[in-house]
Amino acid sequence: MCGRYASFIPADRLHQLFRTVNPTPNLQPTWNMAPTRDAPVVRLHPETRQRHLDLLRWGLVPHWARDPKATRQPINARAETLATSPMFRDALARRRCLVPADAFYEWQATDAGNLPGKAPVKLPWAIARADGAPLVFAGLWEGWRGADGTVLRTFTIVTTQANEALRTLHERMPVVLEEAAWPLWLGETEGQATDLLRPSAAALRVWRVGTEVNNVRNDRAELLEPVAG
Repeated sequence: MCGRYASFIPADRLHQLFRTVNPTPNLQPTWNMAPTRDAPVVRLHPETRQRHLDLLRWGLVPHWARDPKATRQPINARAETLATSPMFRDALARRRCLVPADAFYEWQATDAGNLPGKAPVKLPWAIARADGAPLVFAGLWEGWRGADGTVLRTFTIVTTQANEALRTLHERMPVVLEEAAWPLWLGETEGQATDLLRPSAAALRVWRVGTEVNNVRNDRAELLEPVAG
């Protein structure tokens, strides 16, 4: 799964990388992006079909929801059930997006140091591309409109089975898309977008980080520093 990630790529670099056309939003760097926060997302504008870099809230609210507060707001969507889930199938067909990140975190359950009868200790790890390029997750987005005209735009990150490099940490991982796949996932080119929903073959760098990342109030570059163990 993906429940926390780092996103500190400057807005101008994202604009150049994804060739977006709208005014660049004011992005705040974060080393501990958490659900319900606004995050940079690349999507096609519904009317112009041009690439836009926008801030959307993490945690999907479907357009048909009567009350967001009473609706489940998933931060992840399983690739295997996107096409059949009422929560995701419409967004899969019409509203796919790209979610840039510098790294993401995963927590490995371990019995090391546990007391008998206690829950497993969870150790945080950071994962990034070995080539230093940004990670680009497959995402889905939605626009919800309230009776008073309020518009809420949200997104979720698509996950798949973990690849060999991450399988010892967790059984799931975000779908990581290579640049050649971006047009298909965004809907700029014809093809079967679901064919892209597979474990990443990119070389990944994986390292232990400190437990300060467990608290969403901690948000600084030092969270990504490696620790022994």
